[in-house]
Amino acid sequence: MKKEQIITRIRERGLVAVVRAENEDKAFRIAEACLKGGVPAIEITFTVPGAHRVIEALSSRFSENEIILGAGTVLDPETARIAILSGARYVVSPSLNLDTVKLCNRYRIACMPGAMTIREVQDCMEAGADIVKVFPGELFGPRIIKAIKGPLPQAELMPTGGVSVENAADWIKAGAVALGAGSSLTAGAKTGDYDKITETSRLFIHRIKEARGQL
Repeated sequence: MKKEQIITRIRERGLVAVVRAENEDKAFRIAEACLKGGVPAIEITFTVPGAHRVIEALSSRFSENEIILGAGTVLDPETARIAILSGARYVVSPSLNLDTVKLCNRYRIACMPGAMTIREVQDCMEAGADIVKVFPGELFGPRIIKAIKGPLPQAELMPTGGVSVENAADWIKAGAVALGAGSSLTAGAKTGDYDKITETSRLFIHRIKEARGQL
C-alpha cells in the first residue's frame, strides 16, 4: 500500500493507538484490543522490548486492510530501517531527526516527526514530514493546534500526549488531522482488562466522528 494511502487512512479514522508495554505479549494483546475496538492504526513504540518482533507478528497476523501498522519512538535511521523491514508502514518520532526523515522518504514510508514550537513544525514540514506529531501535547492542550495553524494553516498536525476521550473532540475541533493516544487508551492493560481498551477505543472513535459531524 502506498504511503499516500496510509496517510489518508490515518486521517480518515483520526486515531493512532500508541502502544507501550513491558513485554511483547502485552503489546500484541493491546494492539488486538484496539483493532477490535475499531482502531486500525497501531503504533508499536521502540520502548517495548523486542518491538520489531511485535511488528513482525502483527504484520504476519493481519493484512494491510485490517491494520495500519507503524513504529514509534524512532530516534534514528537505523531503528527506522529495522522497523520498516519488520513491516512498519509509518514511522513516528518524538522529535525531528533529518536522517530518519530522509530514509523514510527514500523508501516511501510515511514519517511523523515530533515538534512543539512553530520553528520545529516548520522544520519538520520543510524536511518532508507527512504529518507533524505535536508532542508533548499536554503542555499546552488543544489551543496549541490553533496557535500553530495561525501562521501555518497548511500544517498537518497530530497531537500526542495528554489526549483523552474527554478532550478528543477539542483537539479535532482545533484542527488536528488525527490524534495519538497512549496511556489514556491502553490503561486497561495494567490490570489485564483488555476489554476496557476495546471499549475505550470505540468511545474515542465515536468522539472523533461526533466532533467532525460524521454522526
